[in-house]
Amino acid sequence: MAGPKFGSFKSESKGDSAAAAGAAAQRRDPYEVLGVGRNATEQEIKSAFRRMALKYHPDKNADDPVASDKFQEATFSYNILSDPDKRRQYDSSGFEAIEADSHELELDLSSLNTVNTMFAALFSKLGVPIKTTVSATVLEEALNGSVEISQLHLGKSVCKKVEKQTAHFYSVDITEEEAKLGLVCRVRSTSKSKFKLLYFEPEENGGLSLALQEDSAKTGKVTSAGMFFLGFPVYRFEHTNSAAAAKDPDSAFFKRLDGFQPCEVNELKEGTHYFAVYGDNFFKSATYTVEVVCAEPFTAEKEKLRSVEAKILAKRSELSKFESEYREVLAKFTEMTSRYAQEMQTIDELLNERNAIHASYTNSPTLKRSSSGSKERPSSKVSKSDDEHSAKKEKKSKSPAMGAPVSDEEGPKKEKTPKERVRRKKWFSIHHLKVDKRRPC
Repeated sequence: MAGPKFGSFKSESKGDSAAAAGAAAQRRDPYEVLGVGRNATEQEIKSAFRRMALKYHPDKNADDPVASDKFQEATFSYNILSDPDKRRQYDSSGFEAIEADSHELELDLSSLNTVNTMFAALFSKLGVPIKTTVSATVLEEALNGSVEISQLHLGKSVCKKVEKQTAHFYSVDITEEEAKLGLVCRVRSTSKSKFKLLYFEPEENGGLSLALQEDSAKTGKVTSAGMFFLGFPVYRFEHTNSAAAAKDPDSAFFKRLDGFQPCEVNELKEGTHYFAVYGDNFFKSATYTVEVVCAEPFTAEKEKLRSVEAKILAKRSELSKFESEYREVLAKFTEMTSRYAQEMQTIDELLNERNAIHASYTNSPTLKRSSSGSKERPSSKVSKSDDEHSAKKEKKSKSPAMGAPVSDEEGPKKEKTPKERVRRKKWFSIHHLKVDKRRPC
């Protein structure tokens, strides 16, 4: 279950290296921006950022550019310190170490106008990873205790529709025995709506502060999200960037289980607990079904979940070892493939050279086929013309001399009609062929 995320942009896009270096030099230390020490816990970082986000959010300071800059600076700092990997990279090498991984957008849709929301929705459809945050207005109302809360009973599901960038709050009462057995809260949407499942902790002033957040994910024909408080370490799985996976599928495969991280809260105490479903669609409302169940009837499922997650952790450590072996073998394979192509080319060149040497052992001049053919063709034409000339001479000699009397038997030849001429010109006849009309052609 991911921690709460806020802000307008997770980072700046890639640009000129010199400009990026200048921007990195102008940024303030994230610890200094949030006012926490370098050994601050995750909860201290969350609390510090929550105070700054509520103070400088654009919803409350629409005409104050200074507040907008402070809000973006706090957002950028929180995105570094709230991510264990980025925090470790920053502590070791500064901003440059995390610059390559800082290209995902993170938006509070409630602070965008219609045009910007349309652009965000378009980019999301095109596969650009855009993370959204819970509206500062919702968080502020919860912190002030001014939200409407509905009672949710264990084992009973509720179907509702929540408007975009708003939230429905629910309270659940559990006993000590139920807390020991474990609790599961699940939300699903058959209309594939986007939503966030939120868990709030009560404050001393009677308000609620955001503690846990789980974004919906598409699983089959529905979108769903869940929080599992089972009394033992349970893990959440954060999906990787699909665009980065398309560019480098090998690296994406080996980093696939890096998003398998432990949840911050594994068990609940007896008393009242607060959940919320936040509508995360760009334009339309989200239809959902929420239910909270006791884990007592699911003893076998609990053990299976513990076993499967232990295997996933073991597989993650195996992947890191396998990656080094794979890279080594892949480099060797690439080298062998290149050598194979070179050897093939060398062999072909040597064989061609050998054939050329063999062909050079002759005293007769080499003649091209086209020249020999062109020489032979005129002779055949001459022979044909000679044959035709001799045939014409024979016909003349056989024909009767001019003025010689024609016999009555032969008689004068009748003139042929045009129809007879046409019939004579036909050199084939198909009348004798019988066609079976019953068989189709």
